Amino acid sequence: MLNIQTAQVGIIGVGNMGEALLSALLKAGADSTKINFAVRRAERSAEISAKYGITAATLEAMAEQSDVLMIIVKPQDLETVMVKIKPKLKSGALIISFLAGKKIATLESGLGNNPAVARVMPNTPTLLGAGMSIISFGDHVRADQKKYVEYFLRAAGKIIEVDESLQDAAAATSGSGPAYFFAFVEAMVSGAVEMGIDQGTATELVTQTIIGAAKMLAESGKSATTLRENVTSPHGMTFEGLKVFSESGLNELVARAMKAAADRSREMA
Repeated sequence: MLNIQTAQVGIIGVGNMGEALLSALLKAGADSTKINFAVRRAERSAEISAKYGITAATLEAMAEQSDVLMIIVKPQDLETVMVKIKPKLKSGALIISFLAGKKIATLESGLGNNPAVARVMPNTPTLLGAGMSIISFGDHVRADQKKYVEYFLRAAGKIIEVDESLQDAAAATSGSGPAYFFAFVEAMVSGAVEMGIDQGTATELVTQTIIGAAKMLAESGKSATTLRENVTSPHGMTFEGLKVFSESGLNELVARAMKAAADRSREMA
């Protein structure tokens, strides 16, 4: 039975996202003495060891010892990682892939012997414990392994399980979503500056407005449509602003952008 407190864990790749997931794992109750990791740079390895009290190890050693093996590297590095861990992979180990676009079948085929594979797409708010993680499970993942993944990821934010066929669409929504949001904020700040507001004030105005609006959406129990309508008086200032969005095809533009992101995710498989 896989348990958060007793599982031996190996983490391959501890960049910004890897560190956020490591932090969530510890927050969920994992024992730091049972966590090993591997990174390329010696200085980064020393930094992570000192900060979290975990021990660096080779990929082969982690594959041999780990009940849970997390792969958090660039998608193009997956093949190299699989070649190194396949001969040593512990029987029954859970493999959690955080690689954009890489299918469960790719890992199952590359590792052999019907491994238990979970595919997860987190997003950058995971760094603040406010992430959205999209999870899909392979056919060989046990119930206790599923619970492990869900429990630890809840320490980093919210989770949603989807059929893997929806992973690319979900990634284009929540994975890329923060970047869409930041681009919109940039545009609002730029618009305020063009009307004469200084950069610092414009940034503060937009940031707090967005924070407040998101809080209303999360806590009011009302839909985005209802909240938008509540702000919009017929032929008022907000009405005129939204009219420009509508006339410019905002909905269609956003849908096209999301489809382009999803298509790129499929190409990376």
